Amino acid sequence: MAKKLNKVFIDVEVDPSVAGDVALAAKLEEVCPVNIFKGTESGVEIVEENLDECVLCKLCLEAAPAGTVHVRKLYDGTELS
Repeated sequence: MAKKLNKVFIDVEVDPSVAGDVALAAKLEEVCPVNIFKGTESGVEIVEENLDECVLCKLCLEAAPAGTVHVRKLYDGTELS
């Protein structure tokens, strides 16, 4: 059986300064249409197997403080802003 690859096209990172914010984690989980973010008791968790499902909607960027969520298109090296 072939191994599924994650993070082939998209990478998402949450800045450590806000990664432990439980309220932000819940908000990111709520707004993401493809379940990239999971809110936990310790903050934001990235669901790596869903990263390449990203539709580049920017809802996470709008929900988080400016500059704290980074969405990178690995196929061309650009980052959403």
